[in-house]
Amino acid sequence: MISVASPLFLLQTSVAASRPSPIGTLFTAVRSSSISQEGGDAAPFPPIRVAKRVVLVRHGQSTWNEEGRIQGSSNFSVLTKKGEVQAETNRLMLLHDTFDACFASPLNRSKRTAEVIWGARKEEIITDSDLREIDLYSFQGLLKHEGKAKFGVAYLQWQKDPANFNIDGHYPVRELWTRARSCWTKILTHESRSLLVVAHNAVNQALVATAIGLGTEYFRTLLQSNCGTPSSPFAAGSSGGRSSRNQIILVCQGSSKRDCEDNSPAGDVSLDMLGIIQSQKTAELLLDLKVKTVVSSLTLASIETANSISRVQEAADVLGANSVPRCVEMKQMEDLDIRNDGVLTVVWEKSGKVWKLLLDELSGESETGNTVVAVADPAVHIALLGHCLNVTKEWMGSFHLHAGSISVLDFPEGPAGRGVIRCINYTAHLGRWSLPITRSILTD
Repeated sequence: MISVASPLFLLQTSVAASRPSPIGTLFTAVRSSSISQEGGDAAPFPPIRVAKRVVLVRHGQSTWNEEGRIQGSSNFSVLTKKGEVQAETNRLMLLHDTFDACFASPLNRSKRTAEVIWGARKEEIITDSDLREIDLYSFQGLLKHEGKAKFGVAYLQWQKDPANFNIDGHYPVRELWTRARSCWTKILTHESRSLLVVAHNAVNQALVATAIGLGTEYFRTLLQSNCGTPSSPFAAGSSGGRSSRNQIILVCQGSSKRDCEDNSPAGDVSLDMLGIIQSQKTAELLLDLKVKTVVSSLTLASIETANSISRVQEAADVLGANSVPRCVEMKQMEDLDIRNDGVLTVVWEKSGKVWKLLLDELSGESETGNTVVAVADPAVHIALLGHCLNVTKEWMGSFHLHAGSISVLDFPEGPAGRGVIRCINYTAHLGRWSLPITRSILTD
């Protein structure tokens, strides 16, 4: 689950036991009564009287996704067999969830995904053209290498500076943000309290960003996968044509004995039985990665989680083709420890130091890139996500991470470049020990 940015909104992604949840899978937006967003020159969102929950889903794989074509708002592609399966997986995940209404893009690939997920629910799906994918004009229909060959400088700008990308006299990302705000007006003023929204990669990014007060410069910072089902939550991928081989993986320490005791004071406690299972499953999830360094806080729960990851990493080569175990560097950072520092400002300042150290750890010569794992309390990782987004400490109260979850940060341009959030609060690897995909609005 992720909650981000403005205290007026809670955005969360969760996972079912059956499959992964990167940051574009499902978002739940909860808004308090009669509050409007503040932010720049953007018009405030309309006031509402009761809290709302909005789950965002991206459509399943389409034929043009498979071919690597630039789709934009064209309507020629349809779901592949894989896309149909992905939609069905989402249907099962949300089968017992209660929704009052469903909004969907009118484009075939999204509308079909909505129909599969919505299933036998009696309410009709509401299609809205503002939920269509980003308008890319002359780019649409081209293979990516064709776009690069035909448009040259413009295509490079689309990759490197999408917020200012101009084509055919239009600024697609700016137009998209305008549409997203229009969508939120319709969603927030709708009589329903719990809504499902099925749309597309870019428009869902814009919906999340505008909801939490992020501008067009954050396009491609919150990645989305088809129906939220990538081959791996941390598989090196691309963002706007930029490949990434450098990653920081934030691992929330497993459940501890303190977590099981209500109102117990913070202290140095070890993992409970659930935490031991969670740490082992996390270690197995990271098995195929070549982890350079595992950094942990000074708490027993974090150290034990880090040790589980290190042991599996070092054993991986022996179990595989190599006969000599690989050495994983283990480090402990005092600034990752917040047992006695519950003050927001202190946590933020300490996490800022940690962020710089993690970026230093990520640096170094490597043909295959570097992977650094940081293990700590969820509160520390929430702050680290804020530093990655380059926001202020006031945003921390809108995030939430679960024990045993992982979050993946990519650096397509290296540690000196901007971080991209590939996935937040991934818990599918925990299997039956993971939390439900969504929660009732009454429990938030």
